[in-house]
Amino acid sequence: MLVQIFFDVALPILVLVGVGWGLDRLFGLDLKTLVKFNLYLFVPAFILVRLSTSDLSGAVGLRVVAFTLCIIASMGALSWIVCALRRQPPGQRYAMKLGTMIYNSGNWGIPLMTLAFSDLGPVVQVFVLATMNLTSFSLGVFLANAGSRERKGWFLPVLRQPSPYAIALAIVLRATDNPLEGVVFVWAPLLYLADGLVGFALLTLGVQLSQTRPPAPLGNLGIALAIRLVCGPLAALALTWAFGFRGEIAAILVLGSAAPTAVNTALLAHEFKADERFASAMVLYSTLLAAVAVTLLLAVLRAGWIPWATV
Repeated sequence: MLVQIFFDVALPILVLVGVGWGLDRLFGLDLKTLVKFNLYLFVPAFILVRLSTSDLSGAVGLRVVAFTLCIIASMGALSWIVCALRRQPPGQRYAMKLGTMIYNSGNWGIPLMTLAFSDLGPVVQVFVLATMNLTSFSLGVFLANAGSRERKGWFLPVLRQPSPYAIALAIVLRATDNPLEGVVFVWAPLLYLADGLVGFALLTLGVQLSQTRPPAPLGNLGIALAIRLVCGPLAALALTWAFGFRGEIAAILVLGSAAPTAVNTALLAHEFKADERFASAMVLYSTLLAAVAVTLLLAVLRAGWIPWATV
């Protein structure tokens, strides 16, 4: 079962990441341009299309949002305790909080859910993605700036991000039976962009990893990786039970919590001159280790060992 899950779910993701890595090695691609395509085109279009057309009820969607915020808060509390006990330098302290709290629900989570839970997975994940995007470009910007060597204003960068506006527009469209679907010259391009997110985002992730020069995954870095990939799913198990999620939705939320550190954390650390080396290392190692983590976790979920989170 483990081998089959790895080949069906984890390996397709790693193949596209590897293609992006190889292309960057051959051609030296411009990561900033690729990231802008993701942040300003593909992700907002995906959020707008999937959120506005989602079959998930608004009440369930709000519970998924609340669940995601609780996961973020629990990882933040745990990393805060670790940082306080180990007395890390400020830049690394805030980089750890970024890397444990903000996980890759987009260019890792969406492909994972598409492969593991093709029907319901992407529908649930879009609410997680929307919440994580809002967190990344509000709390994430604040944390990166707090650990910066040269602090900048953080409010304007938040306002410049299109994802919050895509979320707001999607909510309006859901409430008005989505009249935008009838405007073909607008809706068709949005569909093309939404469908292209998975492949393009994974290629971008490969380029990001190709350009990362990480330290060894020991000490504080090893602890941060354990918080993200081990404590995240454990917290999700408790929270899905507490929120009353059962069956496939619970399994989707638990599996999604084993996602690696979001690429945005390294970009924010770089932009605000925080400890970008630590943040980039978390992205690299957590992405590689997440392939093993999600394989094992999905096997446990499919085996029915967790009564309220069975597939």
